[in-house]
Amino acid sequence: MGKLVVLKFADGNFTQGFAVTVQIGDEGELPAVETTGKLPPARELPQYYIHWQSSYKRLGIPYRLEANTAQVTNVSVTKDCQTAAQSLRSRFNSWLQAEEFRPIREKLLEKLSPNDIIRIILQTENSELQRFPWHLWDLLERYPKAEIALASPRYERINQPRSPNPQVNILAIVGDSQGIDTQADKDLLQSLPDADVSLLVEPDRKELTDQIWGKNWDILFFAGHSTSQGDNCGRIYLNQNDSLSIAELKYALKTAVERGLQLAIFNSCDGLGLARELADLQIPQIIVMREPVPDQVAQEFLKNFLTALAQNTTLYLAVREARERLQGLENKFPCATWLPIICQNLSQTPVSWDELKLPVATVTKSSKPIARTLVSALIVTLIVALLRFFGVLESSELKAFDQMLWLRYLVITEKPDDRLLIITIDDNDLAMQRRNREDLGASSISEKSLNQLLVKLEEYQPRAIGLDIYRDFEIKTKELSNRLQNTQNLIAVCKGSDATAKTVGIAPPSGIPTERLGFSDFLHDQDGVVRRHLLFMNPEAASLCPASYALSVQLAFRYLAVQDILPKFNAQGELELGSTVFNNINSRTGGYQGIDANAGQILLNYRAVENIAQKVTLTEFLSGQINRNAIKDKIVLIGVVSKQDFPDYWATPYGDRFHNQMPGVMVHAHMTSQILSNVLNRRPLMKVWSGWIDFGWIFCWSVYGGLVVWFLDYSPRLIVGLGVGGLVLYVVCFGFCVQGYWVAFVPSVVALFGTVGVMYFEYLTQRR
Repeated sequence: MGKLVVLKFADGNFTQGFAVTVQIGDEGELPAVETTGKLPPARELPQYYIHWQSSYKRLGIPYRLEANTAQVTNVSVTKDCQTAAQSLRSRFNSWLQAEEFRPIREKLLEKLSPNDIIRIILQTENSELQRFPWHLWDLLERYPKAEIALASPRYERINQPRSPNPQVNILAIVGDSQGIDTQADKDLLQSLPDADVSLLVEPDRKELTDQIWGKNWDILFFAGHSTSQGDNCGRIYLNQNDSLSIAELKYALKTAVERGLQLAIFNSCDGLGLARELADLQIPQIIVMREPVPDQVAQEFLKNFLTALAQNTTLYLAVREARERLQGLENKFPCATWLPIICQNLSQTPVSWDELKLPVATVTKSSKPIARTLVSALIVTLIVALLRFFGVLESSELKAFDQMLWLRYLVITEKPDDRLLIITIDDNDLAMQRRNREDLGASSISEKSLNQLLVKLEEYQPRAIGLDIYRDFEIKTKELSNRLQNTQNLIAVCKGSDATAKTVGIAPPSGIPTERLGFSDFLHDQDGVVRRHLLFMNPEAASLCPASYALSVQLAFRYLAVQDILPKFNAQGELELGSTVFNNINSRTGGYQGIDANAGQILLNYRAVENIAQKVTLTEFLSGQINRNAIKDKIVLIGVVSKQDFPDYWATPYGDRFHNQMPGVMVHAHMTSQILSNVLNRRPLMKVWSGWIDFGWIFCWSVYGGLVVWFLDYSPRLIVGLGVGGLVLYVVCFGFCVQGYWVAFVPSVVALFGTVGVMYFEYLTQRR
C-alpha cells in the first residue's frame, strides 16, 4: 500500500514565513500522523526564483507560447541559467533545513521508507510557493518512488459514474501549432494500446465545446500554444484566430468531470494559471508545464509518460519517470526536468490505466454476456464436482458442517430431552466402590452395586434401561444373573466384530436373550468424529455380538411400543417407525465421498444442548437422592464418564466446545433422543439433497460469481459484492442446517470464487 503525505501551508508569505502542517498516512485511509512546523521568513528567496526564471526565458529556445511570440536564438545565456538554477536549488534547500521546519522533516524520515510509493501533496494558494522546484528537495533523494503534486485548499469530490467501455476515451485537442511540431503528439496518442482517441485539430470554439459535451471522456489532452495571464487565468490558442480562457469552457468541462473525466494533460507552456482554473472545476488530476516548454521537451515528456502509464505504472510514478528522463535533454534544454507538475484534487485517488478501462468481462454485455457467464459457470461447476467426487473437498466440507452445528448450538435453544435419565459412573463412584471393598474386576461397576441399581430401578418403573457397560465375563452372584435375565426392560450392550481391525467384538452378558441386546458400535470418520448413526446391521458369523440393532434403537423400540408404534422395514430395507422413514445414507451423501455406507446408517443430528438429559451419579442414585417421578416411564441410560480406569470418550462435531470429547453414554443419549424426537415431535432428521439438486445449487452460486464480475467490474465494489455473496451463502446454508439439511457450502464458495478467477483470467488474456 502506498503512502500519502499532505503538506498544508497556512496563510503566510516569504516576508513573514509559513506555518506548515504535515499529515502522513496510507493511501485510502485517514492520516495516521499529523504534526506542525514552520518555514521561516526568506525575503530573498523569490528573487532567486525570478533571477532563474529570467535567465531561463532568455535561453532563446522556441517555446509553446502564444504563436506570435518572437523567438531569438541565443545560447550564450545557457551557463547563466544553469548557475541561477544551482543557486536557487542551494538556497531553497537551505530554507527547508531550517530549525523550525525540523519536526516535519524528522517525522517524514521516521514514517516513510525508501521502498514506499509516496504521493506528496503541497496544499497552498501561494503562487510563489507553487512555482518553486519542490522536486529538488534534498529529502526526496531518499525516496526513489515519491513524486510531488500541488493542490488547492478548496476541493470537492464529484461522483463520477462511467459507462461501459473497454478502451480509454481520450479527447486530444491540437491547437494552434504555428512554429511547433505537434505531429509527434498526434502519432503517439494514436498508437496507445486500448485507447479510443478522438483528434481535434485546430477546432473552432463551437466544435470544441460540442465534442466535449458529446462523449464521456477519461483523458483530456491539449497540445499547442498556451499562456498564463496572471496567477489565476490561463488561455489556450485553438487556431491562428481563436483562443479561449478556461472560464469560457467552464460548463463543458464541468460536465466532462461529472461524466468521469479523470485526467487533463496540457502539454503546452506556462500552465499553472490553467491548472488553477481547472482545479476549480474539480478535475481529479491535471498535468501542466510550470514554465514555457520547448517543443522537443514537450514531445519527449508525453511519450515517456504515456508509455509508462499504459504499462499500468501509477500516475505519479509515470510522471516522475518521464520527468527524470528529460535530463537527457538538459544539455540543449537546461532545467527541462523542472517543468512537468501534477495538480491534484485531494478528494480523489489517481487511477491506473487498467482502472480507466472497464474490464472486457464487463464490456461483453453487448456480445452474449449471459451465455459467456453461464458457460464459465458451468465449466467451473463441473470442475468443482470432479474435485468433490475425488474427495478433495471432503475434509473442508466436514469441518464446515461441524462449525454450523456448533453455531446452531449458540443461537438455537433446545431443551434437554426429559424422556431420558442418565446414570453416570465417575471417578468418585469408582472410589466409593473401592472404599466399600466391592470387587470391580474388569468392570466399572461391581456386581453388588449393579444389583442394587437394578433393584432400585425396578421399584421406580422406567420404561427401558440401557446398560452401556460391557460385562463379557462370568457373573459370580446368582442373584445378579437372574436379575439380568429377568429384567424385561433391560437392554445390555455388546460390540460387533471389525474385519478391518481383525477383532471379533465383545460378547454380551451371559444369559440375556438376543432380543434384549444392542450393539454399542459407533461410526467415526477419518478425523475421528462421530457424525453418523448406525441403526442396524447383520452381525458377522464370527462376531461375539449377535445384536442386530443399536442400543439407541432398542431403547427407542421399547419406549414407542407403549404407544403402539412398532418397527417395520420398507422395500428399500429402510427402517420405519410410524410415519417416519429413516432413509439410509449412501457412500456419497452430502460432503461424504466413498464412505462405507453398508447396513442402516443415517446422519446424526445432535441435539443443540450441552446436557442432553438429566444426569445423576451412581452414588447419588443409590443413596436415594433422586425423585421417583424423574424415572417412571423414562429411558434410563447407565454408562461410564470416568476418564481414568474405563475411558469411553468420542470426538463429535461439538469438539472441545463440550469439554473436548463426549462420553459414549452421552452419544447414545443423543442417538436415542434423535429417534424419539423425530417420531414423536417431528424434530427433523439431518438430510441432504439429491445429486442433481446439489449440482444445481453449486451452479447457481457459480453463476452469481460471474454476474458479480459482469455488473461490478474489477473494482472495490467487486470485493464488496463477493463478500456479501459469501456471507449470504453462509447464512442460507446455516438456515438449511437449522431445518435439518446439510447443504453444500464449501463447493459453492469454491465455485463462486472459481468463476470470478476464470473470468478474470479471460480478461487478462484478452488484454494481452
